[in-house]
Amino acid sequence: MRFGPVPVAEAEGAILAHSVKAGERKLRKGMKLQAEQLGILTAAGIDEVIVARMEPGDCHEDEAAQLLARALVPDPATVNLRVTDPFTGRVNIVADAPGVVTLDVAAIERFNRVHPMITVATVPQYQQMGAGGMVATIKVISYAVPRADVERAAEQAQDAIRLRRAIHASAGLVVTEIPGGPPNEKGIAAIRGRVEALGMELADIRTVPHRTGEIAGAISDVAGDLVMILTGSATSDPDDVGPSAVRAAGGSVDRFGMPVDPGNLLFLGDAGGRPVIGLPGCARSPALNGADWVLSRVACGIETTGADIAAMGVGGLLKEIPTRPQPRSGKPRGGSIS
Repeated sequence: MRFGPVPVAEAEGAILAHSVKAGERKLRKGMKLQAEQLGILTAAGIDEVIVARMEPGDCHEDEAAQLLARALVPDPATVNLRVTDPFTGRVNIVADAPGVVTLDVAAIERFNRVHPMITVATVPQYQQMGAGGMVATIKVISYAVPRADVERAAEQAQDAIRLRRAIHASAGLVVTEIPGGPPNEKGIAAIRGRVEALGMELADIRTVPHRTGEIAGAISDVAGDLVMILTGSATSDPDDVGPSAVRAAGGSVDRFGMPVDPGNLLFLGDAGGRPVIGLPGCARSPALNGADWVLSRVACGIETTGADIAAMGVGGLLKEIPTRPQPRSGKPRGGSIS
């Protein structure tokens, strides 16, 4: 592509690089200049414009963006995505349903290395989306790029962007109570909101005393494709009441504790073939916490092991916590830091 100033008389067929005010008319950048526009410019006393002119082997920005989108998402409907029409070199990829984004990160990185004018920006890996949320945007920065580079980028990132929907239709919640413990209504409402945001139903709620036997019985009896446990007292050890109840119900605990703050006190296991998530106390609030990351992945059938949870630490500092501001601000503090 050739780019630069040319006399108006020589600009026919070129792409106007910058918007121009010509008398009472405004000619917008990106338009292809024809005899009518050249006449408007000449009548306004403008004798030179900056243009882009495609050369053999070039691909127009809109065509390039559309070809790249087709490579990144060859069959949008099958991966729960929608692809917009190209406009000014941009195509957006939008979630067509609630779910979790899965990316071929290495392929997308290769894609973005082909040519600096060919770009795709995405949400983070495993980002939870609502219907209509933007998952990615493809932008061809210049008015045209070499077609060979478009083809190379397309080859690098075939089928690299997907949205996984929930594979579980419902969830059950076991809530434990202790004398003088926190009220449960707001916490249950927050958890219901999380479940419904994933397109699932909170099918059953069992409230029991904070004792191993009662919790184990509720885990076995509660309806739902997956089970969540919200304890009235914080779970502070792998052998505490909540994890012990999972094992007493014939299940196992794969991971206790996560390097995400807030959300440290989460545990993950299985009972009777159903995933079990022990929720941290911060799940009583609708604010983002580590439980959101684990619940969304488990709900959408994305393998989530103890090793996966251990890898969540980078980026796992989700917000400043009022109970622990001082060490992070560098101010002295007495006692230990938990």
